[in-house]
Amino acid sequence: MRESIVVINPNSTEACTDAIDTAMQPLRLDGGPAIECVTMNEGPPGIESQHDSDSIILPLCDYIRARDNDAGAFVIACFSDPGLHAARERTDHPVLGIAESAYLTAMTKGEKFGVISILEPSVKRHGRYVRQMGIEARSAGDRAIGLGVVELAQEDKVLDRMIETGKALRDEDGADVLILGCAGMARYRNQVSDAVGLPVVEPSQSAVAMAMGQLRCG
Repeated sequence: MRESIVVINPNSTEACTDAIDTAMQPLRLDGGPAIECVTMNEGPPGIESQHDSDSIILPLCDYIRARDNDAGAFVIACFSDPGLHAARERTDHPVLGIAESAYLTAMTKGEKFGVISILEPSVKRHGRYVRQMGIEARSAGDRAIGLGVVELAQEDKVLDRMIETGKALRDEDGADVLILGCAGMARYRNQVSDAVGLPVVEPSQSAVAMAMGQLRCG
């Protein structure tokens, strides 16, 4: 197995990277790969629109190319999966997007997944991705909490809205598994799962777990 997985936060908010890094702790195993979480300082404070997502693709791909010799795998830790296919052309190593990984993981945990998103434009962007993946039939819904990436550090406010949204996805939309639709939500996974009573998929964990499997299996 190669020695490291580089988890890239494409936005420039360090608090978001810190949340991702904390979520990696259960995956930091003795004898396993090092998991390095980095911030793209060239990125916007939050990726909240298609323009934000597209704006980071070139620097993201350049960064992956520059790290090609000292990393075994890369994870793009934004639920828009910006530049995922372009990044895969820049390296022979595995490149995982957290949205793609989360959707695939969720479909192993339930029949219908619901996504807790940050803002309404995110809902539309995620919907396009679900259609592109051809998994609309497994989607119960996608609802926004109305808070941007930078606001996700406001714990009481964010958690209340996430729980309320998760319950609506469960009771009104029929979701039996939830996905956190932003990497900055990672710290709230267990609390949301306990309050709503459904399994909750944290996307960065899903992607890194898949990367570890690919490295282990060659």
